Amino acid sequence: METKKRVVHMTTVHHPYDPRIYHKQCKSLENAGFDVTLIARRDPKGNDGDKTINHILLKTYKSRLKRMVFGTIDAYKKAKSMNADIITFHDPELLPAAWLLKKQIHVVIYDIHEDYITSIMQKDYLSEPVKKIAASGYKLMEKFFTKGMGLSLAEKYYQDIYPDGVWILNYPTVNEKFIEHERTGEVEDKVLYTGNVSHVRGARYHAKLPVIDPDVNVHFVGKCPKSLAEEMYDVAGEHKNRLHIEGIDSFVEKEVIEERYLERNWLAGIAMFPPTEHYKKKELTKFFEYMNAGIPVICSDFPVWKAFVERYECGIAVNPEDDEAIKEAIDYLKNNPEEASRMGRNGKKAVMEELNWQTQEYKLIRWYNGLLNEGLSSNTGEEV
Repeated sequence: METKKRVVHMTTVHHPYDPRIYHKQCKSLENAGFDVTLIARRDPKGNDGDKTINHILLKTYKSRLKRMVFGTIDAYKKAKSMNADIITFHDPELLPAAWLLKKQIHVVIYDIHEDYITSIMQKDYLSEPVKKIAASGYKLMEKFFTKGMGLSLAEKYYQDIYPDGVWILNYPTVNEKFIEHERTGEVEDKVLYTGNVSHVRGARYHAKLPVIDPDVNVHFVGKCPKSLAEEMYDVAGEHKNRLHIEGIDSFVEKEVIEERYLERNWLAGIAMFPPTEHYKKKELTKFFEYMNAGIPVICSDFPVWKAFVERYECGIAVNPEDDEAIKEAIDYLKNNPEEASRMGRNGKKAVMEELNWQTQEYKLIRWYNGLLNEGLSSNTGEEV
């Protein structure tokens, strides 16, 4: 009997049941016959997941510095002891540990979730000279530590930065419940935002929607710092009772988010972000999830985003600073239910046929097998 190839995924930063790491990559590899282990911290809520993936626990640190130092050392020791065939890591702070592991293990992959260099440049609490130094330093460090590693890219435009990377795009899993779900009956004056809530993800713009249209309720399902929630209530003012925030200071599980998509006949899924270099180029995972659920999208009119929703005819792109344009988009969906329904169907069709994790799952498994069979050097820089 052939021994299963052992794959280890490791993260010190992400939640252990992060959708991309656990529900997509780990589960897909397990289903393909790999022996999969996840090295990650404990779920703060004590949830053990489905228990089919071996989970080696890391200590949780309240201090970021302690996590970066002691958490990285702990993750390194645990990964080293696993005698894995492939190790995939998900956080920049694990670069030194992964570099050491690369000296001992033939295949190490860096799964790049974010454009970290651009992310550094948009941190408001750093001065411009410090940001430039930090970004340049990180770029040099990353180039040194990732030499000879596989690079897995969650976004298409990351290949501009990492030309040797392989696209494993962060498309949604096609949920059977979503396929069966049809938008029937009267659409409610309620819009939905899912995922982490932050300033750069448009928290203030979204909180202002009940001021722009007092009939609209805005539902947020995702982790939101309490201080930011209070700020959002202040923005909404006398309409703050129309903001519904689920996830204040707590992670919201993927399964819970999926339930919320199906609970109501949502007017739209929203993503009105302020312009930042980090987000202007991204095709948001949020788009695919809204589309998967058959919900029209209202998003910022960045050229990439506008082209995306127009290509798939699945939503409306607006200037997030233009209250009148936002009100017009909301009114259009309210007053044209057939068109709104068509946008929802278009989005769902695009996800079912093209923009789904199953297309990426095939690439992921093929790539991993290629790395094991032929060696890392022959499998970087290719579209698989």
